[in-house]
Amino acid sequence: MSLLRLCEWLATTPGSIALHESRYMYLIVLSVHVLTLCLFVGTAAIVDLRLLGLTMQSVRVSEVMARLLPWTATGFLVMTISGALLFYAAPLLRYQNIFFRAKMATLVLAGVNVWVFHNTVYRRVVEWDLDPIPPRSARVVGGLALALWAVLIMLGRMIPYQVYWFDCNKQPQPAIVNLLAGCITDSR
Repeated sequence: MSLLRLCEWLATTPGSIALHESRYMYLIVLSVHVLTLCLFVGTAAIVDLRLLGLTMQSVRVSEVMARLLPWTATGFLVMTISGALLFYAAPLLRYQNIFFRAKMATLVLAGVNVWVFHNTVYRRVVEWDLDPIPPRSARVVGGLALALWAVLIMLGRMIPYQVYWFDCNKQPQPAIVNLLAGCITDSR
């Protein structure tokens, strides 16, 4: 089964239809998604700013991480669940959305950045924990994380506005747009 067919099937399930057509539930899920995004990105930004050496220079990096990572992880978990529900409410529209696709690709890159940090740079934190300015590798990871989260937020905000530029229902469009958006056209 292709991803497109899976999204078409999901869109016809009673739960997807109910969530999409709900007067309040969709808005509640969207609000939870945005609020937990604030929690997640806010705490992650504090960690990243510490890694850049721009804030809390007198506080050990490991202490900042120990205090904030539980909040960051909780925000990420709830944000992911609510995001999955938002996808479930309109899977075909999300599947055919360039901004959603770019957001998911950026999310993967951000996850790889976090994984690299925790499995390489952070393993040697005892060597530089008290340094007001962490080593270059930690600063690169922190700066990259901040940039990726800014891009993710921008792409997330662009998702509802795709219809103004890259609507699969408005053909003809350039072939590259149809490819990137996953549009199904007669030429395929």
